[in-house]
Amino acid sequence: MENQRTIEEIEQQLVDDFALFETWEEKYEYIIDLGKKLIPLSDAFKIDAYKIKGCQSSVWIHSHYENGRVFFEGDSDAVIVRGLVAIVITVLNGQSPTAIAEAPLSFIDAIGLRSHLAQTRANGLSAMLKQMKLEASILGGQSSSHP
Repeated sequence: MENQRTIEEIEQQLVDDFALFETWEEKYEYIIDLGKKLIPLSDAFKIDAYKIKGCQSSVWIHSHYENGRVFFEGDSDAVIVRGLVAIVITVLNGQSPTAIAEAPLSFIDAIGLRSHLAQTRANGLSAMLKQMKLEASILGGQSSSHP
């Protein structure tokens, strides 16, 4: 996986993609389309243990560690939030625990996302990011304690 893109490269691609749209209505449609392309999360993970606390909508994130990288899958019961889940997974999926934990995720402000979300959605996005970073740190820590 030497040719894997960095978080920063993926973020820049998202910034460039969002720059193609002139209005926020078009950007919201793009976010919704990304959510529609998200691989559905197994119902086995749509339980409280995987639910993100602090989100107005129901959001579930499942993560696992494989070959030094953290992989995420997720879902939401709200179309716009499902798109946000898809965006965050696109950025963080398959990265190292350290890269995830230390990522500033500046693309969120660079595309104006935080300022164009309702306060409850912005809070939920922050809660989702915090949980994903925490899970990456935990998974990375567990792997380093096993030979």
